[in-house]
Amino acid sequence: MSYELKNDRYLRALAKQPVDRTPIWMMRQAGRYLPEYRQVRGQAGDFMSLCRNAELACEVTLQPLRRYPLDAAILFSDILTIPDAMGLGLYFEQGEGPRFERPIRDAKAVEKLGIPDPEDELGYVMRAVSTIRRELKGEVPLIGFSGSPWTLATYMVEGGSTKNFSVVKSMLYREPKVMHQLLDKLAQSVTSYLNAQIANGAQSVMIFDTWGGVLSPRDYQEFSLRYMAQIVDGLTRENEGRKVPVTLFTKNGGQWLELMAATGCDALGVDWTTNIGDARRRVGDQVALQGNMDPSVLYASPERIREEVQTILESFGSGTGHVFNLGHGIHPEVDPAHAEAFIQAVTELSSAFHK
Repeated sequence: MSYELKNDRYLRALAKQPVDRTPIWMMRQAGRYLPEYRQVRGQAGDFMSLCRNAELACEVTLQPLRRYPLDAAILFSDILTIPDAMGLGLYFEQGEGPRFERPIRDAKAVEKLGIPDPEDELGYVMRAVSTIRRELKGEVPLIGFSGSPWTLATYMVEGGSTKNFSVVKSMLYREPKVMHQLLDKLAQSVTSYLNAQIANGAQSVMIFDTWGGVLSPRDYQEFSLRYMAQIVDGLTRENEGRKVPVTLFTKNGGQWLELMAATGCDALGVDWTTNIGDARRRVGDQVALQGNMDPSVLYASPERIREEVQTILESFGSGTGHVFNLGHGIHPEVDPAHAEAFIQAVTELSSAFHK
């Protein structure tokens, strides 16, 4: 990993150091909205085969960087790699999303779960990380990631995607001890998984708490935030002579930003339901902020997209500590030309906020 980092704008913004313009990357930037991604996915056969092939995972990670002047690459993988490595039998139903053959429904099933060895059961992810890092040749930093313990638990207990979270919430209320055992195992697993990604070349890591926002405030602190804080405490925070920043993102978690900032993370992802200027006033200089344009704005005209970018930049205001992103992943139906207009708007308009 001897390449000097040519563009460290993203890492500097996370450290709240001065930058010439606001850095930008997009959640799900390597994905279904790109025709070249769909071609490689077809070549791989299915989604998990694509994740397990280091060369193909590297190829799709680099695709958006060839099209757009992005300031970071994010590992192409899935949040369900850990439950899969725990032996739950992950598969994907056409149009239904992820499913598990053996969902976790009782204390006995939780007890049986082992902590996966990231270099063994999840070795394919580490091979992808080191391959991508090598092929990036220091152009931009590489972001590693994981799902949060609570988010992973929702899929593991429900057996797949859910709209009302009835199975996982009934376990939480009826058998909180069992839920805590499960979450603790997942926190240990996520910590070792992310540390292995860092050891293999990830220069920043992000924890996606997709479903934290479905919890009540008290339950969020007890069953989601507590375990993310545990992970933050256990992460390698410096590697290759440089700080490794950690970003926490709870979708629909705007009401808990102060609590999230208190975990000791470096940055918070903010979705579009929170005004980024308000978020900045609330957390002050404690953490950097990432976000937060509504992905649906990308269906609009390039002029309207540019307007929205300007509004968000003005809301955040001058100075560093902002990484521009969508408030969630880019939608598969978005025209790549609209993604380009978005990225171009950020790169052109944001320098005025960094004088």
